[in-house]
Amino acid sequence: MKLPQVIAVCGGILLAGVAVHGAEPSLQVTTKAGLVQGKFQGNVRAFLGIPYAAPPVGALRWQPPQPAAKWDGVRMATEFGPRPMQVVVWKDYVFRDAGYSEDCLTLNVWTPAKNATEKLPVMVWIHGGGLFAGGTSQQNFDGAHLAGRSVVVVSMNYRLGVFGYMTHPDLIAESPQNAAGNYGFLDQLAALRWVQGNIAAFGGDPGNITLFGESAGSASVSAQMASPLAKGYFHKAIGESGATGFTSDGLGQKPLASRAAEDAATLFNVTGAHTIAELRALPALALLEAAEKAPNPMGIRFGAVVDGYFLPKTAAAIFAAGEQNDVPLLAGWNRDERGLALGPTPPPIEAMQKTAREAFGENAAEFLRLYPSATPEQAARSGAEFAADRFIAFGTWAWLEAQAKTGRSSVYRYRFERAPPTDFFGVARGSYHSADILYVFGSFDAQPQVPWTPTDREISDRIQSYWTNFARSGNPNGPGLPLWPAYAAKGDWPVMYLDTQSAAHADDFRARDLFLERVWKK
Repeated sequence: MKLPQVIAVCGGILLAGVAVHGAEPSLQVTTKAGLVQGKFQGNVRAFLGIPYAAPPVGALRWQPPQPAAKWDGVRMATEFGPRPMQVVVWKDYVFRDAGYSEDCLTLNVWTPAKNATEKLPVMVWIHGGGLFAGGTSQQNFDGAHLAGRSVVVVSMNYRLGVFGYMTHPDLIAESPQNAAGNYGFLDQLAALRWVQGNIAAFGGDPGNITLFGESAGSASVSAQMASPLAKGYFHKAIGESGATGFTSDGLGQKPLASRAAEDAATLFNVTGAHTIAELRALPALALLEAAEKAPNPMGIRFGAVVDGYFLPKTAAAIFAAGEQNDVPLLAGWNRDERGLALGPTPPPIEAMQKTAREAFGENAAEFLRLYPSATPEQAARSGAEFAADRFIAFGTWAWLEAQAKTGRSSVYRYRFERAPPTDFFGVARGSYHSADILYVFGSFDAQPQVPWTPTDREISDRIQSYWTNFARSGNPNGPGLPLWPAYAAKGDWPVMYLDTQSAAHADDFRARDLFLERVWKK
């Protein structure tokens, strides 16, 4: 895989002890670490690349994030900080930073507030990318457009892959909590703590913070809801396609000692390093390249773990016991999370029958009843829906169900139905995974090659209204919007179907999810 250039430093340009002349006063904000100067994006002020924690390098590699150092003078916050260490995985990830670096713990603030007294709702975004790719400079989720709806938008970089989620027996031994892994989650929490301590200076309300994310970002939101360490640092949650610890494969549920031994063996095989000291001595790029040689592709091996600290139990167990951070939750997924079948494929009827036999055995007949496949067209549709369920939809459903059953706060569920005209590459793939991001952020200009229509912009306007209404009050409803009922048994578990004509009605596929829950829990 092609590796982009590594850069050495993170954040903006630091002008120590020097006043920046000619700057508009509203572009300078005092944080607890020092003065930052941003820039205008239209009517919104943008402050980019602000460090929220110390560089996690050297002895701080595989340590919980430490406080950022204070600075004198004015720190320029007009460029994105470098993205976390990663390889090129998806070509539609278009970044606007200077490269990647292990020194990556920065965040961005977009605020429409004119001063520090406005106390606007705050929306903190966690990017996706499987916990091994992505960064805040991706053009699809620039926060300026969404912030124009009278909310403050924040996004953060966090450690990924081997840097963010590796475990090792030496790390357990050196930890006061006997914990290892989940450093990326701890980074996200450090960013939330920064927001609570600093966002008032940008016109945000530290008492009204909504955490939202997509894919691995959504999974991160569910992890923060589960973690006792995050209690009180956010007040509402939005999850777009993803959850941690609710899937059928048991991801993140392996005992820590067992997982640590496996990670240590994997890295020894590709680096020859026995100890954490030896691994910390490796240059970041050498470690990244070595980790890519591990048997599991794209760094997926280094993911969430029940570490006994950030996650004392699996997220599913925490929610089942009613021990989660009980905040209003809005969550859902896209209709075609795995996209539509493209290119040569097995005949759909035969493919579904094979799936039924091999994946469900004695339950094959019930599977085919719930995913009907009598005609090629019907089988293709059912195949796409089962692929979405197996990939990410079922886990998101299980998270929603858990909060609805044991939480006291309101829950709202959606399914994103809109199929963009094409994807980034000009291919029509239905309502594919991550298609919703462009509508949530109103960032269509980031993909000018797609022939967007006025209808796409209308749907985006409606979705942004729902999301920002929820950020204000914990309820997505508002004037001029189709009514979105809360997700509850007394209302037949209603779902808001987001499309050209958005409408809420009873869950069309509840029987499928209950079937998968029953079979996969065995």
